[in-house]
This record gives sequence, structure tokens and C-alpha cells, in this order.
Amino acid sequence: MLRLLVLHGPNLNLLGTREPSVYGQVSLTDIDKSITRHAGTLGIAVQTKQTNLEGELVTWIQNARGHFDGIVINPAGYTHTSIAIRDAIAAVDLPTVEVHLSNIYQREEFRHHSFIAGVALGHISGFGPTGYLLAMEGLIAHLGVDRKPSRSVSNRKPTASRR
Repeated sequence: MLRLLVLHGPNLNLLGTREPSVYGQVSLTDIDKSITRHAGTLGIAVQTKQTNLEGELVTWIQNARGHFDGIVINPAGYTHTSIAIRDAIAAVDLPTVEVHLSNIYQREEFRHHSFIAGVALGHISGFGPTGYLLAMEGLIAHLGVDRKPSRSVSNRKPTASRR
């Protein structure tokens, strides 16, 4: 069974009350429930964790090797500051998708740079909590894992390309 680790960075524990005009009114608990529910429909195992501590994120990433097949991470504010998290992702060599609830490129200039993007398989921002579900679908497609059918785009039969 495919195993994914979903990591939430600093201040995401305040979702639902923290700047609802930017991050919405959904709590992290509700997001985690949605992730777990979606994982069940996909036939995969998922573990979610949140911390405000950079070193703890680094340790969880390092410990993922041999236990998980991929990582979904919302590094939050560490996106723009943490070379340590970037280096940990590069070191474990697990496919990783970076997720942000808001579109970081429509926000303050300092949020436009991600240290994580260069070592991530993909980057999803601006779709709110749905971004986590899209990241899971993307990792499954990337890993080519057989699973239960879902409503996802990845289950559509490929069409011939036109040149």
C-alpha cells in the first residue's frame, strides 16, 4: 500500500481563525480529516503532522525514508527561509509536493521565492485545502501506483496527441 506523509508547517495549527480572508475558515483538524478521507477513497495510507519547529520538520522528513513513498508538505513561512528543509527533502530523495493554501505569487514580494520548489516534484498553491488532495493525486500518478478508482483526472484514458 502506498504511504504518504503530509507535513504542515508553522502557524497552520491556527487555521480557521488566522487571517480567514487569506487562509479561509477551515481548521487544520478539518483539513486533516479531509486528507484522511480522501486517502481512504484512493486506497492509500496517510499520516499527517504539524509543527511550528523547523528542526522537527527536518527530522520528520529525514525519518520518512524507508517508511513513506512520498511527502506532501506545506512548509508555510519556512518556504521562504529554510535551506535546512530544502536540504532534507533533497537528501531523502522521496518525491515531494509543496502545497500552499493561498497563491503565494499574489501576495507580498518576499513570499514569491520558495527554497523548496527547486527540490520538489511539484508545487500547488492557491486552491485552499483542495491543494493537499491534488498533491496526493499527483504523487500517486507520478509513482504509477495501482489503486481504487476515484473521480480524478488521473483515471482518464490518455488521448492521442495532435502535432
